[in-house]
Amino acid sequence: MVWYICFVLSVLILLVSIQNAFVLSRNYKSGQNLNAFYVTFIGVFLSISVAITPIFFESLQGHDVFALKLIMTVLIQTLQVFTVDSSADFIFEHVVSAATPLVEVYSAYLAVLFFIAPLLTFGFVLSLFRNIFSFVRYVCHYWSDVYVFSALSEKSLCLAKSIKVNHPKALIVFTNVDKDEGSVISEFVDSAKELHAISFQKDIVTVNLMRHSKKANMTFFAIDEDEGDNITYSLKLINTFGDRENTSLYAFSNTVEGEIVFANCSPEKLKVRRINDIRSLIYSFLYNDGHEIFESSKGEDGNKKINAVILGVGRYGTEMLKALSWFGQMDGYDINIHAFDMNPNAETYFTGLCPDLMSPDYNGVSVEGESKYKITIHSGIDVKSGSFASEIAKIPGITFVFVCLGSDSENIKQAANIRMLCERYGSKPVIRLVVYSPEKCSVLVGTSNYRGQEYGFEPIGDRETCYSEDVIMNSELERLALERHVKWGDEKDFWKYEYNYRSSMASAIHMNARIKCGIPGSSKKTEELTQDERDSLELLEHRRWNAYMRSEGYVYSGSLSSDSRNDLAKTHHNLVGFDELTEMDKRKDGSVGTK
Repeated sequence: MVWYICFVLSVLILLVSIQNAFVLSRNYKSGQNLNAFYVTFIGVFLSISVAITPIFFESLQGHDVFALKLIMTVLIQTLQVFTVDSSADFIFEHVVSAATPLVEVYSAYLAVLFFIAPLLTFGFVLSLFRNIFSFVRYVCHYWSDVYVFSALSEKSLCLAKSIKVNHPKALIVFTNVDKDEGSVISEFVDSAKELHAISFQKDIVTVNLMRHSKKANMTFFAIDEDEGDNITYSLKLINTFGDRENTSLYAFSNTVEGEIVFANCSPEKLKVRRINDIRSLIYSFLYNDGHEIFESSKGEDGNKKINAVILGVGRYGTEMLKALSWFGQMDGYDINIHAFDMNPNAETYFTGLCPDLMSPDYNGVSVEGESKYKITIHSGIDVKSGSFASEIAKIPGITFVFVCLGSDSENIKQAANIRMLCERYGSKPVIRLVVYSPEKCSVLVGTSNYRGQEYGFEPIGDRETCYSEDVIMNSELERLALERHVKWGDEKDFWKYEYNYRSSMASAIHMNARIKCGIPGSSKKTEELTQDERDSLELLEHRRWNAYMRSEGYVYSGSLSSDSRNDLAKTHHNLVGFDELTEMDKRKDGSVGTK
């Protein structure tokens, strides 16, 4: 009976461990305490222990402290199996001599377990030596500046390569690296080796990184695909390194949760920056190339017309839609924005984010001293359908198109489709599309059909450009935004509070666009402005600021009193026409452009 019970129990333990290992390998989440290898190791150990128990159960019966001797003997024998130091003949002789019909099955089952056990031991020892070797290498770079990444991925590799080019003596460290996870990871591991990087299997908060010179710079990147992990890692790093000099943390997070969490973290010395890579992409484009939106506009008499089309109102499309509403506030230009999404609730969702921006009191209404724009969201329209083509035909003179439908192939396909439709209806817009692959980006520039007609694609978003030191860590736009912020606020608050950071970034972007559009006085210092230029710029800035604040979800507080402002409620007393402002608010900061 003991043989039957132990055999069934051993098999069940093995099957459960294999099942759990499979689940963990398919749903691997960084930072978890167990991985598939350790679950398998423990399962096989317990399976062998239970399977050989009947042998010693019979031989030790009647001994003093029987249970203790049995447990200790079984554990010692199991350890010997894993170290290839067991007397296998002794065990199999006892199985064969056992009075049970399970002899053949039991012997075969034990043979399989005895074969697997040493292999697992070898894997465990190899894993142990990997981590030891990596740690020794890390300690040997005691004086080097170090850049530590929470994951080994295409994004982190692009950023690491950029850093290595600018800082060849720096040490690159990747954590949470499972070298046996698959072919893609193997390629990443090979790329990491080319950078002479150190790779740890443990996650970024488990590896002991404190053994490093306090005079050396340490920079951490919480850059996992799971934004929840990035927040968790960041909080633990802040707790560990918060009082260390020469230390920075870049936390990649696009969520409101991240914004709230990091705004309430106040480490003593550690510099914390939240990176919203989607917003960074849109803002970087508007700062560097946004002038083309104005240059492609149409019109001879009166204001020039910007007719922009956005395909896809997901995360990228939503960010671009919000940004165009304030970016397009420019003297001499009118902006109309058409956004298409197959989600039937796309307009409702966007209106929930920006209620006053979509309000009929402002959207499509021309009021002196107010922002001027027209936003139309075409919900429930598939860009591959005939309905889409019909709607495009109704938009006169499209001048700018942004394609962001979720994948490189779909974006390229639909960029070609809308180019065809625009050509058919007499428009020649600038077409910008999100393409992650650097190789595809380089090929798409200047692409033409068999007759030599250029598609006019301008891809943005390739990882090598977006995830570089210049964009993430040393952005010129960020520097200009900080300069504008410190004219009225504290630098620490610029980095800590998203409201200050985003507002100053938008202001710097628009100021750059004013200069390129030749707005009178925009390139002058405040003290050099004529009264007419100052009045004109103050009016323009208020129009921009109104649209910007509404794109951030703010609404009018219902009173012109500053006491009525409530940033938790996202209400502001200055969200009114320019003439309704107090003289103090009209003059506030002059052409600096911050409220």
